Amino acid sequence: MAEQLYAAVDCGTNSVRLLVCRRSGGRLIELDRRLHLTRLGQGVDATGRFHPDALARTLAAMADFGAELDERGVRHRRVVATSAARDAANSAEFFAGVRARLGVEAEVIPGEEEARLSYAGALSALPEVAQPVLVMDIGGGSTELVPGSEVGATRAVSLDIGSVRLRERFLHSDPPAPAEIGAARDHVDVLLDSCGIDFASVASWVGVGGTVTSLSALAQGLPSYDRALVHGSVLARADLAALTGRLLELPVAQVAKLPTMVPGRADVIGAGGLICATVARRVSAGLVVSEADILDGIVLGLAG
Repeated sequence: MAEQLYAAVDCGTNSVRLLVCRRSGGRLIELDRRLHLTRLGQGVDATGRFHPDALARTLAAMADFGAELDERGVRHRRVVATSAARDAANSAEFFAGVRARLGVEAEVIPGEEEARLSYAGALSALPEVAQPVLVMDIGGGSTELVPGSEVGATRAVSLDIGSVRLRERFLHSDPPAPAEIGAARDHVDVLLDSCGIDFASVASWVGVGGTVTSLSALAQGLPSYDRALVHGSVLARADLAALTGRLLELPVAQVAKLPTMVPGRADVIGAGGLICATVARRVSAGLVVSEADILDGIVLGLAG
């Protein structure tokens, strides 16, 4: 029945994603999960505006989602927009386009809410993990860090740096020069130093989002992307550092040829890995990868 269907759309700096679920008894059954890499945040950090091409790509993805939801008869919908929409001066065109294609308003949610939704979604699909937990979501424009316990998220921190933003600010060469990598790492360290999280106390470290799932697939050497093998996998700290180092040594054209790597992520995966590896130096636990994330958290909220 239509009233038992729930849809979440997450519009980030690098990707636009959809999750559709059906409630069956007390459970949510996934019906559809899809992603378009549209790079909405292209150049926003430098210009303060959405690039026309980026906006066109993103609204085309929204039209695809809208057609799918209309065909299924999904009435319960929520669209959240994060870092890029917060920063763009010409965001009115984006919001009008989403409204026309999906029939609901896109919500620009605070980083703290974004982080709490990611926390709820990430842990919903994992077996019991040791407490306290740190959930991390490296996006294109921001990185969310959420420490929590058995009762849920205890606080939330949104750092103003993500894979796209870090690359555009610091990693200008192809491949990046050692000095550029050092400056980028130093910048991430400064943000982590001042974020107020007690990294030493973390018993379980959980990562969500395209950066960590892509890193897991690469670290495992998968010939093609397999969600079942990525979900629940653990990335050791040393492996994260080594993999990031290799990615940053390669030109983008070579990164794009790696198995499981999609072109829309090839130029920023090294930057995302650098953020991940920098956090890893502060946490004693390995990184547990969850395929469930903010989309699952949004659907959980819609379904009550």
